[in-house]
Amino acid sequence: MNTPQMTSPSGENKRHGRGTRFLMLKATLGLLAFDLLGYARDFRKLHQCVKKWRVSPPEGSLKNVDRVCRAINYACVWYPKRVQCLQRSAVTTCLLRSCGVPAEMVMGSQIIPFKAHAWTEVNGKAINERRDVKKVYSVLERC
Repeated sequence: MNTPQMTSPSGENKRHGRGTRFLMLKATLGLLAFDLLGYARDFRKLHQCVKKWRVSPPEGSLKNVDRVCRAINYACVWYPKRVQCLQRSAVTTCLLRSCGVPAEMVMGSQIIPFKAHAWTEVNGKAINERRDVKKVYSVLERC
């Protein structure tokens, strides 16, 4: 006998909601690991970690991208300190790869006024980011 899917007021089914909460927990733990491992102070170590993080099979869908972005947004809201772009993009990239999505962490800068920024791309498109990020910042590194 089939049971009907229960949905929340937003239309999200209960099973999908639990998946998002689990991803949010993983995202929060990723943010915490970033802080505890000192990646903010050791860029080389962070870069190597993200670069070596493999994409898990099977290849993920766009649904996974949306779910991970939502989980990261929630985790950043509830994280006890301000999350910087480098931390956010590293955790987003690794979490997406864990869900089977081939994501890249991208770091860029602008010259005047000097600013640096990091973001995540999937299939060459910046995700969970302002639309003009690729116009504002020149890419320095991808991993």
